[in-house]
Amino acid sequence: MKLKVIEKYEAIVIEVKGNVLGGPEATEFSDTLKKLIGEGKKHIILDLSEVQFMNSSGLGMMISGLTTTRNGGGVMKLANVTDKIHSLLMITKLITIFECFDSVDEALKSFAG
Repeated sequence: MKLKVIEKYEAIVIEVKGNVLGGPEATEFSDTLKKLIGEGKKHIILDLSEVQFMNSSGLGMMISGLTTTRNGGGVMKLANVTDKIHSLLMITKLITIFECFDSVDEALKSFAG
């Protein structure tokens, strides 16, 4: 898994690429979020368009990230959720706690409204 952090307007877009399997990468993800929240960047969008696979540890990493963001007074939204990940979110009922958008632009607009 690779992370790329991009600042767009009043939000931070974290592009997630590859397989999301938790493990040591989860620590990197958590540290990145804590740093951003510490800098006062509270609007976070995870761009999942280039995620090939996600296991239960990867889901746990996203839930932990959501908790970290919320505890810091921020909001995390998901963009470009692939069909596979959408199915995973549906099966686990996590679709009820994550706000999902078809594109990064739609997620960005949702912060303005």
